[in-house]
Amino acid sequence: MEQYPNKFWFQGCDASVLISSTGNNQAEKDAIPNQTLRGFNVIDAVKSALEKKCPGVVSCADVLALVARDSVLMVGGPHWDVPTGRRDGRVSIANEALFNLPPPFANITVLKQQFAGVGLSVKDLAVLSGGHTIGIGHCTTISDRLYNFTGKGDTDPALDPRYAAQLKKKCKPGNSNTVVAMDPGSFKSFDEDYYTVVAKRRGLFHSDAALLDDAETRDYVKLQSRTHGFTFALDFAESMVKDGQHWSPDRRTGRNQEKLRFCELNRLYDGFFSKMLFNRSRQNRMDLCLFVLAL
Repeated sequence: MEQYPNKFWFQGCDASVLISSTGNNQAEKDAIPNQTLRGFNVIDAVKSALEKKCPGVVSCADVLALVARDSVLMVGGPHWDVPTGRRDGRVSIANEALFNLPPPFANITVLKQQFAGVGLSVKDLAVLSGGHTIGIGHCTTISDRLYNFTGKGDTDPALDPRYAAQLKKKCKPGNSNTVVAMDPGSFKSFDEDYYTVVAKRRGLFHSDAALLDDAETRDYVKLQSRTHGFTFALDFAESMVKDGQHWSPDRRTGRNQEKLRFCELNRLYDGFFSKMLFNRSRQNRMDLCLFVLAL
């Protein structure tokens, strides 16, 4: 699930977040914002099974979109129809993730600008932020918020003091290994509790707290918190479909795109020749769900 919005942003839905780094290139999956992503081996397993049944038909990008939908469904979220027909990108550069993905320390102005840049509305921002009902974050992503928010050794005043004290017990300065739930108490379930947490000023990231700094996003947070997520599931499904239709600039021409047989494939171009390299990941990072593919 986390892989979906992280990839379907700045270059469109081309699954280049799945491509592995090589000796000559650091790929998106190894960029700092993507280092908490898991489940790459799930995508590989699904793609492998599909290739045995219908080789060259289903792209890695479509697999990623479909698996994201099914992951949400398996933890209690809504179902939505996933339009298919995407192609896979061949270019994956870590720096692009650094400069284009919404950072956890972003304020509401930056968030609105970045969402608008990919054709998503302010409501989509409030809705898709609810995806933080599932998953974890590393202590490093909130270290400044806890210990040096303005560069003076202070804590973000937007964070509930009691919750800040709890986080400081888990996340000591310099701690780079510990993880914390984005939605404490239900981070493995899809529900509306995220909005209740944010309304109480207990959102993990500054970008979560930022939802209270805009009238439209604040009203949405309070609505879902007050009504126990009355419209959240439907809204989330609609926004995910909209997000998944953000095509790459190369989508119409197919330039730098194809249907890859292996999702971790990386092609390097040096101006004189091209090489096709296939790297198998050595990491076993699936911890969200196991998929049984019946074809």
